[in-house]
Order: sequence, then C-alpha cells, then structure tokens
Amino acid sequence: MKSNSVLKRTLPSIIGAKVERNTETFLNKRGLRTICRNYECRTGEIDLVMNDGEYVVFVEVRYRGSDAYGDPIESISARNQERLIRAATHFLATEPHLQSMPCRFDAVGVSKANGHTKYDWIKNAFPI
Repeated sequence: MKSNSVLKRTLPSIIGAKVERNTETFLNKRGLRTICRNYECRTGEIDLVMNDGEYVVFVEVRYRGSDAYGDPIESISARNQERLIRAATHFLATEPHLQSMPCRFDAVGVSKANGHTKYDWIKNAFPI
C-alpha cells in the first residue's frame, strides 16, 4: 500500500488533469479546437493551446475547490503571465505554420459551487 505522502502529492495532479480535460471539453463545445495539451518547456507550461477561428489561443486553467482561497482567475500573477508568454513564444518557435496567426491568452477559472462546476472564461485575459 502506498503511503499517505505519496497520495497527497498525486491527488492534486490527478484533480488538475481532470479539471483541464473538462475545461478542454467546455471550450471544444464552444467552438475551439485543441492543438496541444500541457505544453512544457524550460520557460514554463501552457495548459491548453487551441484554435479559435483565426486565433491561436493559449489557455491558462485555474481551479479552486472552494471560494475560501479567492477567485481562481485572480491567482494569475504578473510573473505567471510572463512565464506563459515565454512558453507561448517557445511553442510558436516550434510550430512555424502557426507563427503568422494572431494569438491571445485566455484564462478559465473553474470553481465548485453548490455541487456544480462553474467556468469563468475570460478571452484576452492579459495583453501580450
């Protein structure tokens, strides 16, 4: 049997992966098409890279299991934004066919309220 410390470390990543998959489905139902999931490089990580018409969209997903820690979107700091921009730049360098497309950064705050999942999708959440 695994120790509790192992379970504590993996439970947030399991929940995070599920929230990201559900958010991807939420966005797919609204017309966005997935290009890439969980892009990682030296400079950072991008939860979802999607296509929305003419745009390449870099999506940051933030989850809160309760409102005790504040709004999920508010947890995206200026430093987080800088890391996302650097990771997006790196992603585009590896995908030359996408470099001519306009880009934007969206944020999706996911929270639980009264047993229901709430999605707060903000297009152009921060400037490039």
